[in-house]
Amino acid sequence: QVQLVESGGGLVQAGGSLRLSCAASGRSFSSYRMSWFRQAPGKEREFVATIIWSGGSTYYADSMKGRTTISRDNAKNTVYLQMNSLKPEDTAVYYCAARPRAGLAVRSDEYDFWGQGTQGTVSS
Repeated sequence: QVQLVESGGGLVQAGGSLRLSCAASGRSFSSYRMSWFRQAPGKEREFVATIIWSGGSTYYADSMKGRTTISRDNAKNTVYLQMNSLKPEDTAVYYCAARPRAGLAVRSDEYDFWGQGTQGTVSS
């Protein structure tokens, strides 16, 4: 069975950085698309970034471009999200998601597997 476990969240001041990790296990992810979503209190879950596991091509939400990098380490079966220049509005629970198809997908209902999330809080 697929398991996704996020880590790396915490409290950071505005302008600071967070590096989130998603440890994936249960099967080969060579044909998977891996993504990060986030959900702030009272708001819908929104797309952050995505990467194709095998090829490494990436795509980012407009609000994250220029200050976010998604990457993966095949040997560790881990996906990372590096976020810089953080703002208070970036405060959210960040989720790792997996989809066993390579086509571009930015909606949460297009993903089959989810982690439990990690809290990122940005203070002003």
